[in-house]
Amino acid sequence: MPQQIPCLWFDGQAEQAARHYTSIFPNSSIGAITRYGPDMPPPMQEGDVLTVSFTLDGQEYTALNGGPQFPFTEAVSFQIMCADQEEADHYWTRLTEGGEESQCGWLKDRFGVSWQVVPVELLALTADADPGRAQRATQAMLQMRRIDLAAIRRAADTVPA
Repeated sequence: MPQQIPCLWFDGQAEQAARHYTSIFPNSSIGAITRYGPDMPPPMQEGDVLTVSFTLDGQEYTALNGGPQFPFTEAVSFQIMCADQEEADHYWTRLTEGGEESQCGWLKDRFGVSWQVVPVELLALTADADPGRAQRATQAMLQMRRIDLAAIRRAADTVPA
């Protein structure tokens, strides 16, 4: 399959966003930065950043300063599959700086990009072979913003009287 590189459309914040993201994820870097040339339509100006290529832990992205026409929505989000609670808390804390929390491990960062911070154990708990345990874990998760694995484990293991 050909390589797929997500392109994120920003309103003048492409370089700022790429630098923010590469400060959060390990093994990340900024690549090529292209700039607008002369005779650009407003509000673009010659020399402004057009695109930024960047890599987050091996995954390539492009950030494009395209203007205000297409804001981000929750219809597209990026899942971060975390090894444990500590890793999930790291990404949750850093990505919510200046952003906003949502439900069930979802958040919107300061640029409006939606992320899902998912400890992989959550998937095992909500898909447990015991349907009652899976349902209790799911119900606990639905009440949360930031995922709290210890609370979900307790809920999964609490059998109603």
